Amino acid sequence: MRYDRLLHLGHVVVDLVLEVPALPERGGDVLATRSEGTPGGGFNVMAAAARQGLPVTYAGAHGAGPFGDRARAALRAEGIETLLPPRTEGDTGFVVCLVDAEGERTFVTSPGAEATLTPEDLTQLRPGPGDVVYLSGYGLLYEANRAALTGWVPQLAPAVTLVVDPGPLVHEIPSAALELLTARADWWSCNAREAELLTAIADPSAAAHALQSRLKRGSALVRTGPDGCLLHHDGTLDVIPGFAVDAVDLNGAGDAHTGAFMAALAQGLAPAAAARRANAAAAMAVTAPGPATAPDAHALDDFLRQARPAPVPRGTTS
Repeated sequence: MRYDRLLHLGHVVVDLVLEVPALPERGGDVLATRSEGTPGGGFNVMAAAARQGLPVTYAGAHGAGPFGDRARAALRAEGIETLLPPRTEGDTGFVVCLVDAEGERTFVTSPGAEATLTPEDLTQLRPGPGDVVYLSGYGLLYEANRAALTGWVPQLAPAVTLVVDPGPLVHEIPSAALELLTARADWWSCNAREAELLTAIADPSAAAHALQSRLKRGSALVRTGPDGCLLHHDGTLDVIPGFAVDAVDLNGAGDAHTGAFMAALAQGLAPAAAARRANAAAAMAVTAPGPATAPDAHALDDFLRQARPAPVPRGTTS
């Protein structure tokens, strides 16, 4: 099925990215080798999808201060529509992101206006059969957003596609909210660590099977880093190999994967082909510093014509 538009109900924040040789010890300090401030969070997913040609609307809340101004400017630059007006009572939140010498990232989040979604904000949002709705687990961590979203999701028409990415704090999401989303999600996309937190199963393949068993109508996609991803769809678990690249910064790789996957599905690709394209987008994203480094459609097409998938790791089950 082809889709017309992505409605994003996650969070746009500003990432304060600091590259460090190593994380400091408790009570210690370390000098950053590079730093920047850039829109992040849900922006990364939306930018990845928009660069693949999928029309995108940001339906989340945002603030009226300098961080909010910067976030909206970035959305406009990507051709992304903003549905709600700015919150005049506060600014958009920010995330401190520490990227170590191995490219791994560690986050500290300071919530802002994006954590103040209300049921009234969602009254004008009426998705149709041609829409993909994206929800992030971050939205379920804040009481106001959780109340608004859990009241709104059950009203979605069956023909609307719901994509859920639970995020790294999935273990802190209240169980009732998680159950609501697993009952309604059409696609559940997470990384191997998040799958283990959800299922208490360390093996990604077994965790993907367990996740699939929880979904009432949807399919599971488990990202396995440079190895690619596992796709559990229509009763079959497929190993979709990744692509060998020289990683510089892992920040935003999962977001690039999710955005490209949704865009590929929107264009009518079969799930396995969409997952392969998403693996390639994530591989390209980690070769450049910064969170919003997903490629555009032309660059991704070129990469796929030339690249070869990495070998499937030994011991991977299907």
